[in-house]
Amino acid sequence: MKTLWCSWLGMAVLVTGSVSCSKTPDSTGKAGDGAAKTAAKSEDKSLKLADAPADSPATPATAANSETPPVESTSEKPDSDGWYTLFNGKDFEDWKKSTDNPDTFKIVNGEIVANGPACHLYYNGPVGNHDFKNFEWSCEVMTKPNANSGMYFHTKYQENGFPKNGIECQVNNTHRDPIKTGSLYKVANIMNDSPAKDDEWFTQTIIVNGQHVIVKVNGKVVNDHTEPEHPQREEGWENNVLSSGTFALQGHDPNSEVHYRNIKVKPLP
Repeated sequence: MKTLWCSWLGMAVLVTGSVSCSKTPDSTGKAGDGAAKTAAKSEDKSLKLADAPADSPATPATAANSETPPVESTSEKPDSDGWYTLFNGKDFEDWKKSTDNPDTFKIVNGEIVANGPACHLYYNGPVGNHDFKNFEWSCEVMTKPNANSGMYFHTKYQENGFPKNGIECQVNNTHRDPIKTGSLYKVANIMNDSPAKDDEWFTQTIIVNGQHVIVKVNGKVVNDHTEPEHPQREEGWENNVLSSGTFALQGHDPNSEVHYRNIKVKPLP
């Protein structure tokens, strides 16, 4: 095997036997002999391989690097103000229904609609490992006439029945129950006159910081409550106290229709 330098190719060529590197036209009229053309083609292939796009399956390492990274749920990233979105507007990802009447909850036009026999929808997603103590929790809500619902916090998942743990922030503008929207049910009640109206979207925000709870409707404080060191609760409501836990939405009865959207939380220290 010999190494020859071909000046017109500008490269060294490894060959066996004799070879001429003179630029002599071949029978096709193209310059160079067979060995030179072979070397040129080899060089061309090397250049093409080097210029191949990053997702080319040329080597196992390149193919592995081309895999698309997993897309994180939008709920796992806060916005610039620290708010996490808990509902994606498409499905019940990160939420878990109680098993008693799961058809009560549906998604219609990007909204969670509660309409049917008693059922509860619990947040079961990654934000805060669905265990919150201090926070701001906000929902946009729209009630139909005579509807009843609620936003629970510091609660725990139950297979059936009304939540036994945590506190319900009432959603009720015209239902016969006199405890109205903005109430901390059986804790700090707003009686008879609701601060919101049926068939209109309103924002209900619950702020918990230690033993202090504030409820806002459309940005206005409607309830301001501080839990005493030893709160007194009536029988059956002993666990209706501040602690920590997840959130839940209530489906109250077949005659109640309530819509929820833009559900988000801002954890606090």
